[in-house]
Amino acid sequence: MGKNLDPKCKQCRREGEKLFLKGERCYTSKCAIVKRNFIPGMHGNKRKPRLSGYGLQLREKQKAKRQYGILEKQFRLYYEKAKKKSGQTGEMMLVNLESRLDNVVYRALFATSRSAARQLASHGNFQVNGQNVNIPSLALKEGDVITVKSNKTKNKYWSKLSQEESATAEVPAWLIADKTKLQITVVKAPTVAAIQSNLQMHLIVELYSL
Repeated sequence: MGKNLDPKCKQCRREGEKLFLKGERCYTSKCAIVKRNFIPGMHGNKRKPRLSGYGLQLREKQKAKRQYGILEKQFRLYYEKAKKKSGQTGEMMLVNLESRLDNVVYRALFATSRSAARQLASHGNFQVNGQNVNIPSLALKEGDVITVKSNKTKNKYWSKLSQEESATAEVPAWLIADKTKLQITVVKAPTVAAIQSNLQMHLIVELYSL
């Protein structure tokens, strides 16, 4: 399973904004964007590079890949899949990214970051519609029900989660998260308006269309 091993705080600094890669830390004064909001490197704090049109497109693609924890080959496949669907390619691509199992777990506040959600999924903590799954990129659809496996619920992580309430984020309207039952329901497919993403997907589409 490929993943980006670069330090997470450096990834945020390179993009110049919070990508929320380190969970709760991103909401505190310890966040790298709060402490050192300039690109990594010896001369990073001296000047901000000017980007061309291609540079803006490339940075937006890199930001999206880092935000969702996806490498180039798989990210390109999301573009190719979205291009075949009716509707705007960028919007379809974003909906597909949001429908991933690891992202749904993160959005439901069952994990503080997508990387943590990815680890929970790959370690076989979940069932989808009663079937065991361990694929973080599994595409979910309307009506799917994700539950924590019964033999995992006594784990300290899940015991603590069932008693916690997040003060930093809310569960989106297209999901229902029940921390008591340790269950997530996809009540409808995510829409671009509901996702409220800061990604400019049209720039990514333009880059791949070159």
